[in-house]
Amino acid sequence: MSLSPHTPLPAAAPVEPGAATALLEAYRPSGDRFLATPRRTLLGRGTTAAIPHDSRPAPVRVREVLGALRRPGAPVPVVVGALPFAPGAAPELAVPRTLRWGPPLREDPLIGLPVPPDRDRDRWTVREVPSPERYGEAVAAAVARMRAGEFDKVVLARTLELAAEREPDLTAMLRRLARRDPAGYTFAVPSGPDRTLIGASPELLVAREGGRVTANPLAGSAPRSDDLAEDVRRAVALLESEKDLHEHALVVAAVREALAPYCTALQVPRRPALVRTAAMWHLSTTVAGEVADLGTTALDLASALHPTPAVCGTPTEVARAVIAESEPFDRGAYTGMVGWQDADGDGEWVVTIRCAEAEGRALRLFAGAGVVASSTPQAETAETAAKFRTFLHAVGATL
Repeated sequence: MSLSPHTPLPAAAPVEPGAATALLEAYRPSGDRFLATPRRTLLGRGTTAAIPHDSRPAPVRVREVLGALRRPGAPVPVVVGALPFAPGAAPELAVPRTLRWGPPLREDPLIGLPVPPDRDRDRWTVREVPSPERYGEAVAAAVARMRAGEFDKVVLARTLELAAEREPDLTAMLRRLARRDPAGYTFAVPSGPDRTLIGASPELLVAREGGRVTANPLAGSAPRSDDLAEDVRRAVALLESEKDLHEHALVVAAVREALAPYCTALQVPRRPALVRTAAMWHLSTTVAGEVADLGTTALDLASALHPTPAVCGTPTEVARAVIAESEPFDRGAYTGMVGWQDADGDGEWVVTIRCAEAEGRALRLFAGAGVVASSTPQAETAETAAKFRTFLHAVGATL
């Protein structure tokens, strides 16, 4: 089945069983670009044009390439890929040679079918970078500086370096991620020469469809429990947590401030709601509005928002400096954005979290926690461990 991003299936129309999962099954890591969102599923293959890397803003370069490829009567060209966390770093964006669209995975009745066991299960070696002790020390140092009034929030991340006896099966890995959270944002795109960015993010940075703009910042988290009563207790506790509500409010305020110059009639709920993944509860606020100028593209909006305090901190530049001082690795695409945009300016950009970068026989997993003045090293270390569970489940490894 083929579906234009501008003409979603009518609510009453029957969805062909397997239309979305067929795109998931067809993904191959040698250059394919896959993205599943609550609105649609897409699979790009090959490259018609790559977005160049130069000193101009990314939205300008994307607009130029898409405009040059546009032809009367032909499908609207679309760019797909990822942009990194660091400003000025090279993006991995391209216009696929072929692009297939489908309905959302969550509406596909075949998404619940089991996936064969991972051939690499229990064959991983795992190294934590930094160690939990060093990570806790970085959290404590940041808290001390916040209590001294230097800044309000910073998001500190750590990584797991996984190595296997052979190259991991990224196709099976992607299927597990998609089937575990089919209502989320599952992606697999090239992130550099012989590297693949793969993950299942719960967080929409921003979407533009026609004049409608939607952002869904998440901040404040709690791990899920297999016990129903305990799971509900954790959800209620999160909704009442002063620390998490404060952290969330900082992010929502920043999103409102960033979108206000581009939008009219912004609607921002007064209190957050709860959203859940298979591994985590999150505080969530859906911000909606109308774009003031249809010349403002989805990537223009995403670039204005990025990085939100949910992945960096506040004030932004101070938080960036703390991250650079505290994290003994390059984030690369982690906490950047992944998504698509067409030549009309519509698109969806997702916060690149719950992800890993694959290269050869190695995987590097990422997880971060928002640190505020009331944070503790133990709690933030536990939060990152819980967030690793999304990907560890997909690869059959344990921490």
